[in-house]
Amino acid sequence: MRGKPRALAGRHVAPSTRAACAIVCATTLLLAGCASFSADGGFDAVNQTAQQRINKEARWIRSDADADSAAQRVRELLQQDKNTKEAGLGADDAVQIALLNNPTLQASYAALGIAEADLVQAGRLPNPGFSFSRTHAGGDIKIDRSLSLAIMNLLTMPAASAIEQRRFRQTRLQLTDQMLRTAAQTREAWYRAVAAEQSLHYLQQVNQAAEAAHELAAQMAQRGNFSKLDASREQLFYAESSAQLARARKQAGLEREALLRALGPLPGEVSGNQQPPLRLQQQLPALPPQSAQFTSENEAEQLALDQRLDVQAARLEVSGLQDSLGLTRSTRLINVLDLGYLRNSESGKAPEIGYQVSLEIPLFDWGQARVAKAEAIYMQSAQKLAAAAHEARSQVRSAYLSQRSAYQVARSYQQQIVPLRKRMSEENLLRYNGMLISVFDLLADAREQASTVSAAIEAARDFWIADSELQMAMGGIAPVRPVSPASTADATINPAQPQASPHSTHGAHQHVRQNPQGTQP
Repeated sequence: MRGKPRALAGRHVAPSTRAACAIVCATTLLLAGCASFSADGGFDAVNQTAQQRINKEARWIRSDADADSAAQRVRELLQQDKNTKEAGLGADDAVQIALLNNPTLQASYAALGIAEADLVQAGRLPNPGFSFSRTHAGGDIKIDRSLSLAIMNLLTMPAASAIEQRRFRQTRLQLTDQMLRTAAQTREAWYRAVAAEQSLHYLQQVNQAAEAAHELAAQMAQRGNFSKLDASREQLFYAESSAQLARARKQAGLEREALLRALGPLPGEVSGNQQPPLRLQQQLPALPPQSAQFTSENEAEQLALDQRLDVQAARLEVSGLQDSLGLTRSTRLINVLDLGYLRNSESGKAPEIGYQVSLEIPLFDWGQARVAKAEAIYMQSAQKLAAAAHEARSQVRSAYLSQRSAYQVARSYQQQIVPLRKRMSEENLLRYNGMLISVFDLLADAREQASTVSAAIEAARDFWIADSELQMAMGGIAPVRPVSPASTADATINPAQPQASPHSTHGAHQHVRQNPQGTQP
Protein backbone atom coordinates (compact mmCIF):
# COMPACT_ATOMS: atom_id res chain seq x y z
CA MET A 1 0.00 0.00 0.00
CA ARG A 2 2.82 2.39 0.76
CA GLY A 3 4.39 2.03 -2.67
CA LYS A 4 1.26 2.54 -4.69
CA PRO A 5 0.41 6.16 -3.76
CA ARG A 6 3.71 7.31 -5.30
CA ALA A 7 2.22 6.53 -8.72
CA LEU A 8 -0.07 9.49 -8.17
CA ALA A 9 2.88 11.83 -8.31
CA GLY A 10 3.85 11.00 -11.90
CA ARG A 11 5.51 13.49 -14.16
CA HIS A 12 2.26 14.22 -15.94
CA VAL A 13 0.39 15.27 -12.79
CA ALA A 14 -0.24 18.92 -12.12
CA PRO A 15 1.56 20.60 -9.16
CA SER A 16 -1.70 21.01 -7.20
CA THR A 17 -2.44 17.35 -7.70
CA ARG A 18 1.07 16.42 -6.54
CA ALA A 19 0.59 18.44 -3.35
CA ALA A 20 -2.71 16.75 -2.63
CA CYS A 21 -1.18 13.35 -3.26
CA ALA A 22 1.74 14.16 -0.96
CA ILE A 23 -0.68 15.03 1.83
CA VAL A 24 -2.58 11.79 1.26
CA CYS A 25 0.69 9.80 1.32
CA ALA A 26 1.84 11.43 4.56
CA THR A 27 -1.52 10.76 6.19
CA THR A 28 -1.39 7.18 4.93
CA LEU A 29 2.04 6.52 6.43
CA LEU A 30 1.09 8.13 9.74
CA LEU A 31 -2.17 6.28 10.22
CA ALA A 32 -0.93 2.97 8.92
CA GLY A 33 1.85 2.98 11.52
CA CYS A 34 -0.71 3.22 14.35
CA ALA A 35 -2.75 0.20 13.26
CA SER A 36 -1.08 -2.89 14.68
CA PHE A 37 -1.88 -5.83 16.98
CA SER A 38 -0.63 -5.83 20.56
CA ALA A 39 1.56 -8.62 21.89
CA ASP A 40 -0.88 -9.63 24.66
CA GLY A 41 -4.10 -8.94 22.78
CA GLY A 42 -5.18 -6.59 25.60
CA PHE A 43 -5.38 -9.46 28.09
CA ASP A 44 -2.78 -8.11 30.52
CA ALA A 45 -5.38 -5.72 31.95
CA VAL A 46 -7.70 -8.69 32.63
CA ASN A 47 -4.92 -10.56 34.42
CA GLN A 48 -3.98 -7.49 36.45
CA THR A 49 -7.57 -7.11 37.64
CA ALA A 50 -7.64 -10.78 38.65
CA GLN A 51 -4.46 -10.33 40.68
CA GLN A 52 -5.59 -7.09 42.29
CA ARG A 53 -9.17 -7.99 43.18
CA ILE A 54 -9.16 -11.73 43.87
CA ASN A 55 -5.40 -12.46 44.08
CA LYS A 56 -5.58 -15.02 41.28
CA GLU A 57 -4.01 -15.49 37.87
CA ALA A 58 -6.00 -15.40 34.65
CA ARG A 59 -4.72 -16.84 31.40
CA TRP A 60 -5.93 -16.72 27.84
CA ILE A 61 -5.11 -20.03 26.15
CA ARG A 62 -4.29 -19.30 22.50
CA SER A 63 -1.81 -22.05 21.65
CA ASP A 64 -0.92 -25.62 22.49
CA ALA A 65 1.92 -24.37 24.66
CA ASP A 66 -0.51 -22.24 26.67
CA ALA A 67 -2.84 -25.23 27.07
CA ASP A 68 -0.01 -27.47 28.28
CA SER A 69 1.17 -24.83 30.75
CA ALA A 70 -2.35 -24.34 32.16
CA ALA A 71 -2.88 -28.11 32.45
CA GLN A 72 0.41 -28.47 34.30
CA ARG A 73 -0.59 -25.71 36.71
CA VAL A 74 -3.95 -27.42 37.34
CA ARG A 75 -2.19 -30.71 38.08
CA GLU A 76 0.11 -28.94 40.53
CA LEU A 77 -2.84 -27.42 42.38
CA LEU A 78 -4.65 -30.76 42.59
CA GLN A 79 -1.51 -32.54 43.80
CA GLN A 80 -0.78 -29.78 46.29
CA ASP A 81 -4.27 -30.11 47.78
CA LYS A 82 -3.78 -33.84 48.21
CA ASN A 83 -0.67 -33.22 50.30
CA THR A 84 -2.11 -30.51 52.57
CA LYS A 85 -3.24 -31.10 56.12
CA GLU A 86 -6.89 -30.75 55.12
CA ALA A 87 -6.30 -33.22 52.24
CA GLY A 88 -8.76 -31.70 49.83
CA LEU A 89 -9.37 -28.98 47.28
CA GLY A 90 -9.87 -25.57 48.88
CA ALA A 91 -12.04 -22.71 47.68
CA ASP A 92 -9.12 -20.52 46.56
CA ASP A 93 -7.50 -23.29 44.55
CA ALA A 94 -10.86 -24.16 43.00
CA VAL A 95 -11.20 -20.56 41.81
CA GLN A 96 -7.67 -20.62 40.37
CA ILE A 97 -8.37 -23.86 38.49
CA ALA A 98 -11.56 -22.41 37.03
CA LEU A 99 -9.75 -19.29 35.78
CA LEU A 100 -7.22 -21.51 34.02
CA ASN A 101 -9.44 -24.35 32.89
CA ASN A 102 -13.06 -23.23 32.41
CA PRO A 103 -13.81 -23.70 28.69
CA THR A 104 -16.76 -21.29 28.67
CA LEU A 105 -14.57 -18.55 30.10
CA GLN A 106 -11.81 -19.30 27.61
CA ALA A 107 -14.31 -19.15 24.75
CA SER A 108 -15.49 -15.71 25.88
CA TYR A 109 -11.92 -14.38 25.66
CA ALA A 110 -12.15 -14.74 21.88
CA ALA A 111 -14.36 -11.64 21.92
CA LEU A 112 -11.27 -9.68 22.95
CA GLY A 113 -9.44 -10.84 19.83
CA ILE A 114 -12.44 -9.90 17.69
CA ALA A 115 -12.60 -6.43 19.23
CA GLU A 116 -8.88 -5.88 18.70
CA ALA A 117 -9.19 -7.00 15.07
CA ASP A 118 -11.95 -4.42 14.57
CA LEU A 119 -9.74 -1.79 16.19
CA VAL A 120 -6.80 -2.59 13.93
CA GLN A 121 -9.06 -2.70 10.89
CA ALA A 122 -10.42 0.75 11.72
CA GLY A 123 -6.85 2.08 11.66
CA ARG A 124 -5.95 0.52 8.34
CA LEU A 125 -6.26 2.50 5.13
CA PRO A 126 -8.81 1.34 2.59
CA ASN A 127 -7.31 -0.40 -0.40
CA PRO A 128 -7.16 1.78 -3.51
CA GLY A 129 -9.34 0.85 -6.44
CA PHE A 130 -7.98 0.24 -9.93
CA SER A 131 -9.99 0.03 -13.13
CA PHE A 132 -8.83 -0.85 -16.62
CA SER A 133 -10.72 -0.87 -19.92
CA ARG A 134 -9.59 -1.56 -23.48
CA THR A 135 -11.79 -0.90 -26.51
CA HIS A 136 -11.11 -0.83 -30.24
CA ALA A 137 -12.97 0.48 -33.28
CA GLY A 138 -11.49 -0.69 -36.53
CA GLY A 139 -7.75 -0.23 -36.15
CA ASP A 140 -7.97 2.27 -33.27
CA ILE A 141 -7.39 1.05 -29.71
CA LYS A 142 -8.49 3.01 -26.67
CA ILE A 143 -7.21 2.18 -23.15
CA ASP A 144 -8.60 3.79 -19.99
CA ARG A 145 -6.93 3.43 -16.59
CA SER A 146 -7.90 4.87 -13.23
CA LEU A 147 -6.61 4.59 -9.65
CA SER A 148 -9.02 5.77 -6.92
CA LEU A 149 -8.87 6.16 -3.16
CA ALA A 150 -11.75 6.61 -0.69
CA ILE A 151 -11.01 10.05 0.71
CA MET A 152 -14.04 10.03 3.03
CA ASN A 153 -12.67 6.96 4.80
CA LEU A 154 -9.38 8.78 5.30
CA LEU A 155 -11.10 11.84 6.72
CA THR A 156 -13.22 9.81 9.16
CA MET A 157 -10.47 7.35 10.11
CA PRO A 158 -9.39 9.16 13.34
CA ALA A 159 -12.97 9.28 14.60
CA ALA A 160 -13.61 5.67 13.61
CA SER A 161 -10.41 4.53 15.34
CA ALA A 162 -11.39 6.36 18.53
CA ILE A 163 -14.80 4.69 18.48
CA GLU A 164 -13.28 1.22 18.02
CA GLN A 165 -10.77 1.97 20.77
CA ARG A 166 -13.63 2.59 23.18
CA ARG A 167 -15.37 -0.58 22.02
CA PHE A 168 -12.19 -2.53 22.62
CA ARG A 169 -11.91 -1.15 26.15
CA GLN A 170 -15.58 -1.88 26.71
CA THR A 171 -15.15 -5.49 25.58
CA ARG A 172 -12.15 -5.86 27.87
CA LEU A 173 -14.15 -4.58 30.83
CA GLN A 174 -17.03 -6.93 30.03
CA LEU A 175 -14.69 -9.93 29.82
CA THR A 176 -12.99 -8.94 33.06
CA ASP A 177 -16.38 -8.74 34.72
CA GLN A 178 -17.24 -12.18 33.34
CA MET A 179 -13.96 -13.51 34.71
CA LEU A 180 -14.84 -12.19 38.17
CA ARG A 181 -18.33 -13.70 37.92
CA THR A 182 -16.85 -17.07 37.00
CA ALA A 183 -14.62 -16.87 40.06
CA ALA A 184 -17.59 -16.00 42.28
CA GLN A 185 -19.74 -18.79 40.81
CA THR A 186 -16.93 -21.30 41.33
CA ARG A 187 -16.51 -20.23 44.92
CA GLU A 188 -20.25 -20.56 45.55
CA ALA A 189 -20.26 -23.99 43.91
CA TRP A 190 -17.41 -25.04 46.21
CA TYR A 191 -19.33 -23.89 49.30
CA ARG A 192 -22.41 -25.80 48.20
CA ALA A 193 -20.47 -28.95 47.35
CA VAL A 194 -18.55 -29.01 50.65
CA ALA A 195 -21.67 -28.30 52.70
CA ALA A 196 -23.57 -31.04 50.86
CA GLU A 197 -20.85 -33.61 51.54
CA GLN A 198 -20.58 -32.48 55.15
CA SER A 199 -24.32 -32.91 55.62
CA LEU A 200 -24.14 -36.29 53.91
CA HIS A 201 -21.48 -37.55 56.32
CA TYR A 202 -23.50 -36.42 59.31
CA LEU A 203 -26.75 -37.94 58.03
CA GLN A 204 -24.93 -41.23 57.56
CA GLN A 205 -24.22 -41.23 61.31
CA VAL A 206 -27.82 -40.34 62.07
CA ASN A 207 -29.05 -43.13 59.82
CA GLN A 208 -26.81 -45.64 61.60
CA ALA A 209 -28.21 -44.58 64.96
CA ALA A 210 -31.76 -44.75 63.62
CA GLU A 211 -31.10 -48.25 62.28
CA ALA A 212 -29.76 -49.35 65.66
CA ALA A 213 -32.80 -47.88 67.44
CA HIS A 214 -35.12 -49.62 65.00
CA GLU A 215 -33.41 -52.98 65.57
CA LEU A 216 -33.53 -52.55 69.35
CA ALA A 217 -37.18 -51.51 69.33
CA ALA A 218 -38.14 -54.44 67.11
CA GLN A 219 -36.37 -56.95 69.40
CA MET A 220 -37.94 -55.47 72.53
CA ALA A 221 -41.37 -55.44 70.93
CA GLN A 222 -41.04 -59.14 70.13
CA ARG A 223 -40.34 -59.87 73.83
CA GLY A 224 -43.20 -57.69 75.02
CA ASN A 225 -40.91 -55.07 76.59
CA PHE A 226 -41.89 -52.34 74.15
CA SER A 227 -45.20 -51.17 72.75
CA LYS A 228 -46.01 -51.47 69.08
CA LEU A 229 -46.59 -47.71 68.97
CA ASP A 230 -43.07 -46.92 70.20
CA ALA A 231 -41.62 -49.57 67.91
CA SER A 232 -43.46 -48.04 64.96
CA ARG A 233 -42.16 -44.62 65.96
CA GLU A 234 -38.57 -45.84 65.82
CA GLN A 235 -39.22 -47.60 62.54
CA LEU A 236 -40.70 -44.40 61.12
CA PHE A 237 -37.67 -42.39 62.22
CA TYR A 238 -35.38 -44.93 60.56
CA ALA A 239 -37.37 -44.79 57.33
CA GLU A 240 -37.37 -40.97 57.33
CA SER A 241 -33.65 -40.80 58.03
CA SER A 242 -33.03 -43.25 55.17
CA ALA A 243 -35.04 -41.00 52.84
CA GLN A 244 -33.14 -37.93 54.03
CA LEU A 245 -29.86 -39.78 53.47
CA ALA A 246 -30.89 -40.64 49.91
CA ARG A 247 -31.79 -37.02 49.20
CA ALA A 248 -28.53 -35.85 50.75
CA ARG A 249 -26.55 -38.31 48.64
CA LYS A 250 -28.28 -37.04 45.50
CA GLN A 251 -27.74 -33.41 46.47
CA ALA A 252 -24.06 -34.02 47.18
CA GLY A 253 -23.67 -35.59 43.74
CA LEU A 254 -25.44 -32.68 42.02
CA GLU A 255 -23.40 -30.04 43.84
CA ARG A 256 -20.22 -31.91 43.02
CA GLU A 257 -21.13 -31.97 39.33
CA ALA A 258 -21.92 -28.24 39.43
CA LEU A 259 -18.45 -27.61 40.84
CA LEU A 260 -16.88 -29.83 38.18
CA ARG A 261 -18.65 -27.86 35.47
CA ALA A 262 -17.25 -24.63 36.89
CA LEU A 263 -13.72 -26.08 37.09
CA GLY A 264 -13.73 -27.45 33.56
CA PRO A 265 -12.33 -30.79 32.37
CA LEU A 266 -9.64 -31.85 34.83
CA PRO A 267 -6.46 -33.67 33.79
CA GLY A 268 -7.07 -37.40 33.78
CA GLU A 269 -10.81 -37.10 33.19
CA VAL A 270 -11.99 -39.85 30.85
CA SER A 271 -15.27 -40.82 29.32
CA GLY A 272 -17.45 -43.48 30.90
CA ASN A 273 -18.42 -43.91 34.52
CA GLN A 274 -15.05 -43.00 35.99
CA GLN A 275 -15.28 -39.77 37.98
CA PRO A 276 -12.65 -37.03 37.68
CA PRO A 277 -9.94 -37.15 40.36
CA LEU A 278 -11.28 -34.51 42.74
CA ARG A 279 -11.29 -34.53 46.52
CA LEU A 280 -12.75 -31.64 48.48
CA GLN A 281 -12.02 -30.38 51.95
CA GLN A 282 -14.29 -31.97 54.52
CA GLN A 283 -15.50 -28.80 56.23
CA LEU A 284 -16.51 -25.26 55.46
CA PRO A 285 -14.21 -22.45 56.62
CA ALA A 286 -14.73 -20.98 60.07
CA LEU A 287 -16.79 -17.84 60.34
CA PRO A 288 -14.87 -14.53 60.27
CA PRO A 289 -14.79 -12.44 63.47
CA GLN A 290 -17.24 -9.94 61.96
CA SER A 291 -19.32 -9.44 58.86
CA ALA A 292 -18.66 -6.69 56.34
CA GLN A 293 -19.29 -3.21 57.69
CA PHE A 294 -19.90 0.08 55.89
CA THR A 295 -20.52 3.47 57.40
CA SER A 296 -23.76 3.72 55.41
CA GLU A 297 -25.61 2.15 52.52
CA ASN A 298 -24.73 5.21 50.42
CA GLU A 299 -21.05 4.41 50.93
CA ALA A 300 -21.57 0.83 49.79
CA GLU A 301 -23.54 1.97 46.75
CA GLN A 302 -20.91 4.52 45.74
CA LEU A 303 -18.12 1.98 46.11
CA ALA A 304 -20.03 -0.42 43.89
CA LEU A 305 -20.59 2.21 41.19
CA ASP A 306 -16.88 3.09 41.24
CA GLN A 307 -15.64 -0.51 41.22
CA ARG A 308 -18.14 -2.50 39.15
CA LEU A 309 -16.82 -3.24 35.70
CA ASP A 310 -20.23 -3.70 34.08
CA VAL A 311 -21.13 -0.11 35.00
CA GLN A 312 -17.81 1.12 33.62
CA ALA A 313 -18.42 -0.80 30.40
CA ALA A 314 -21.87 0.80 30.09
CA ARG A 315 -20.32 4.25 30.52
CA LEU A 316 -17.81 3.54 27.75
CA GLU A 317 -20.59 2.34 25.48
CA VAL A 318 -22.52 5.57 25.96
CA SER A 319 -19.40 7.64 25.29
CA GLY A 320 -18.59 5.68 22.15
CA LEU A 321 -22.12 5.88 20.79
CA GLN A 322 -22.13 9.61 21.44
CA ASP A 323 -19.07 10.02 19.21
CA SER A 324 -20.59 7.66 16.66
CA LEU A 325 -23.74 9.78 16.63
CA GLY A 326 -21.66 12.90 15.98
CA LEU A 327 -19.85 11.16 13.12
CA THR A 328 -23.14 10.05 11.59
CA ARG A 329 -24.51 13.59 11.76
CA SER A 330 -21.36 14.98 10.15
CA THR A 331 -21.49 12.58 7.20
CA ARG A 332 -25.24 12.48 6.70
CA LEU A 333 -25.11 14.41 3.40
CA ILE A 334 -21.78 13.30 1.94
CA ASN A 335 -21.05 9.71 2.87
CA VAL A 336 -19.06 8.72 -0.24
CA LEU A 337 -16.10 10.75 -1.55
CA ASP A 338 -13.52 9.12 -3.84
CA LEU A 339 -10.48 10.74 -5.50
CA GLY A 340 -9.13 9.07 -8.62
CA TYR A 341 -6.12 9.41 -10.94
CA LEU A 342 -6.85 8.93 -14.68
CA ARG A 343 -4.66 8.05 -17.62
CA ASN A 344 -6.36 7.41 -20.95
CA SER A 345 -4.53 6.58 -24.16
CA GLU A 346 -5.82 6.20 -27.71
CA SER A 347 -4.12 5.22 -30.95
CA GLY A 348 -2.56 8.19 -32.67
CA LYS A 349 -3.28 10.61 -29.82
CA ALA A 350 -1.37 11.90 -26.81
CA PRO A 351 -2.27 10.31 -23.44
CA GLU A 352 -5.00 12.03 -21.44
CA ILE A 353 -3.94 12.49 -17.80
CA GLY A 354 -6.07 13.93 -15.01
CA TYR A 355 -8.12 13.14 -11.93
CA GLN A 356 -11.73 12.64 -11.01
CA VAL A 357 -13.84 13.10 -7.90
CA SER A 358 -16.78 10.83 -7.13
CA LEU A 359 -19.32 11.70 -4.50
CA GLU A 360 -22.80 10.67 -3.51
CA ILE A 361 -25.48 13.25 -4.32
CA PRO A 362 -28.02 13.52 -1.49
CA LEU A 363 -30.98 13.70 -3.82
CA PHE A 364 -33.32 11.08 -2.41
CA ASP A 365 -31.64 10.01 0.84
CA TRP A 366 -30.67 12.92 3.05
CA GLY A 367 -29.41 10.64 5.86
CA GLN A 368 -32.32 11.23 8.21
CA ALA A 369 -32.84 7.49 8.71
CA ARG A 370 -29.20 6.88 9.61
CA VAL A 371 -29.18 9.80 12.05
CA ALA A 372 -32.48 8.70 13.60
CA LYS A 373 -31.13 5.17 14.05
CA ALA A 374 -27.93 6.45 15.65
CA GLU A 375 -29.93 8.68 17.99
CA ALA A 376 -32.18 5.77 18.99
CA ILE A 377 -29.19 3.53 19.67
CA TYR A 378 -27.58 6.25 21.76
CA MET A 379 -30.72 6.82 23.83
CA GLN A 380 -31.08 3.06 24.30
CA SER A 381 -27.50 2.89 25.58
CA ALA A 382 -28.09 5.81 27.94
CA GLN A 383 -31.12 4.06 29.42
CA LYS A 384 -29.11 0.84 29.76
CA LEU A 385 -26.48 2.76 31.71
CA ALA A 386 -29.13 4.16 34.04
CA ALA A 387 -30.59 0.66 34.47
CA ALA A 388 -27.14 -0.81 35.18
CA ALA A 389 -26.45 1.81 37.85
CA HIS A 390 -29.86 1.28 39.43
CA GLU A 391 -29.40 -2.49 39.34
CA ALA A 392 -25.96 -2.18 40.92
CA ARG A 393 -27.29 -0.11 43.82
CA SER A 394 -30.13 -2.55 44.41
CA GLN A 395 -27.82 -5.57 44.25
CA VAL A 396 -25.45 -4.04 46.78
CA ARG A 397 -28.25 -3.27 49.22
CA SER A 398 -29.73 -6.76 48.84
CA ALA A 399 -26.37 -8.52 49.08
CA TYR A 400 -25.33 -6.45 52.09
CA LEU A 401 -28.61 -7.19 53.86
CA SER A 402 -28.38 -10.91 53.05
CA GLN A 403 -24.78 -11.13 54.18
CA ARG A 404 -25.44 -9.44 57.52
CA SER A 405 -28.55 -11.54 58.16
CA ALA A 406 -26.79 -14.79 57.19
CA TYR A 407 -23.87 -13.91 59.45
CA GLN A 408 -26.17 -13.28 62.41
CA VAL A 409 -27.93 -16.62 61.88
CA ALA A 410 -24.68 -18.57 61.49
CA ARG A 411 -23.16 -16.78 64.47
CA SER A 412 -26.23 -17.62 66.56
CA TYR A 413 -25.80 -21.30 65.75
CA GLN A 414 -22.09 -21.04 66.54
CA GLN A 415 -22.36 -19.23 69.88
CA GLN A 416 -25.74 -20.29 71.27
CA ILE A 417 -27.72 -23.04 69.60
CA VAL A 418 -24.95 -25.58 68.95
CA PRO A 419 -23.25 -25.11 72.36
CA LEU A 420 -26.61 -25.47 74.13
CA ARG A 421 -27.40 -28.59 72.17
CA LYS A 422 -23.98 -29.95 73.03
CA ARG A 423 -24.54 -29.23 76.73
CA MET A 424 -27.93 -30.94 76.66
CA SER A 425 -26.39 -33.93 74.88
CA GLU A 426 -23.69 -34.26 77.53
CA GLU A 427 -26.27 -34.03 80.32
CA ASN A 428 -28.45 -36.69 78.72
CA LEU A 429 -25.43 -38.90 78.24
CA LEU A 430 -24.58 -38.55 81.95
CA ARG A 431 -28.16 -39.42 82.86
CA TYR A 432 -28.06 -42.41 80.56
CA ASN A 433 -24.81 -43.61 82.14
CA GLY A 434 -26.43 -43.15 85.57
CA MET A 435 -29.36 -45.30 84.40
CA LEU A 436 -31.80 -42.39 84.84
CA ILE A 437 -33.05 -42.42 81.24
CA SER A 438 -33.39 -45.16 78.67
CA VAL A 439 -31.56 -45.53 75.42
CA PHE A 440 -34.67 -44.37 73.59
CA ASP A 441 -34.58 -41.09 75.47
CA LEU A 442 -30.99 -40.78 74.33
CA LEU A 443 -32.03 -41.52 70.76
CA ALA A 444 -34.85 -38.97 70.98
CA ASP A 445 -32.25 -36.39 71.92
CA ALA A 446 -30.16 -37.50 68.95
CA ARG A 447 -33.11 -36.92 66.64
CA GLU A 448 -33.41 -33.38 67.87
CA GLN A 449 -29.69 -32.86 67.35
CA ALA A 450 -29.94 -33.99 63.74
CA SER A 451 -32.03 -31.03 62.69
CA THR A 452 -29.88 -28.59 64.72
CA VAL A 453 -26.59 -29.73 63.23
CA SER A 454 -27.99 -29.80 59.68
CA ALA A 455 -29.32 -26.28 60.16
CA ALA A 456 -25.93 -25.14 61.48
CA ILE A 457 -24.19 -26.47 58.38
CA GLU A 458 -26.75 -24.80 56.12
CA ALA A 459 -26.39 -21.51 58.01
CA ALA A 460 -22.62 -21.52 57.55
CA ARG A 461 -23.05 -22.36 53.86
CA ASP A 462 -25.60 -19.58 53.36
CA PHE A 463 -23.28 -17.04 54.95
CA TRP A 464 -20.34 -17.87 52.71
CA ILE A 465 -22.56 -17.80 49.63
CA ALA A 466 -24.01 -14.44 50.69
CA ASP A 467 -20.47 -13.18 51.34
CA SER A 468 -19.43 -14.21 47.83
CA GLU A 469 -22.48 -12.50 46.35
CA LEU A 470 -21.66 -9.30 48.23
CA GLN A 471 -18.11 -9.45 46.93
CA MET A 472 -19.40 -9.77 43.37
CA ALA A 473 -21.91 -6.95 43.89
CA MET A 474 -19.03 -4.73 45.03
CA GLY A 475 -17.12 -5.39 41.81
CA GLY A 476 -15.18 -8.48 42.86
CA ILE A 477 -13.36 -6.80 45.75
CA ALA A 478 -13.57 -8.60 49.09
CA PRO A 479 -15.66 -6.71 51.69
CA VAL A 480 -13.82 -5.06 54.56
CA ARG A 481 -14.28 -6.69 57.97
CA PRO A 482 -12.98 -4.85 61.02
CA VAL A 483 -11.10 -7.17 63.37
CA SER A 484 -12.35 -7.18 66.95
CA PRO A 485 -10.38 -9.17 69.56
CA ALA A 486 -13.46 -9.46 71.74
CA SER A 487 -15.43 -11.11 68.96
CA THR A 488 -12.84 -13.86 68.49
CA ALA A 489 -12.79 -14.88 72.14
CA ASP A 490 -16.32 -16.25 72.22
CA ALA A 491 -15.97 -18.27 69.00
CA THR A 492 -16.05 -21.59 70.87
CA ILE A 493 -17.80 -23.68 68.25
CA ASN A 494 -17.46 -23.57 64.50
CA PRO A 495 -20.89 -24.26 63.00
CA ALA A 496 -19.15 -25.74 60.02
CA GLN A 497 -17.97 -28.58 62.25
CA PRO A 498 -20.46 -28.87 65.16
CA GLN A 499 -18.75 -30.84 67.90
CA ALA A 500 -21.99 -31.78 69.65
CA SER A 501 -23.49 -33.61 66.73
CA PRO A 502 -22.33 -37.20 67.12
CA HIS A 503 -22.20 -37.54 70.91
CA SER A 504 -25.51 -39.03 71.95
CA THR A 505 -26.05 -40.57 68.53
CA HIS A 506 -22.78 -42.43 68.74
CA GLY A 507 -23.40 -43.42 72.37
CA ALA A 508 -26.83 -44.84 71.61
CA HIS A 509 -25.53 -46.64 68.56
CA GLN A 510 -22.73 -48.27 70.57
CA HIS A 511 -25.15 -49.31 73.33
CA VAL A 512 -27.46 -51.06 70.91
CA ARG A 513 -24.59 -52.89 69.22
CA GLN A 514 -23.23 -54.04 72.60
CA ASN A 515 -26.65 -54.92 74.09
CA PRO A 516 -28.62 -56.56 71.26
CA GLN A 517 -31.07 -58.27 73.60
CA GLY A 518 -32.90 -55.05 74.20
CA THR A 519 -32.81 -55.04 78.02
CA GLN A 520 -33.47 -51.80 79.84
CA PRO A 521 -30.45 -50.07 81.43
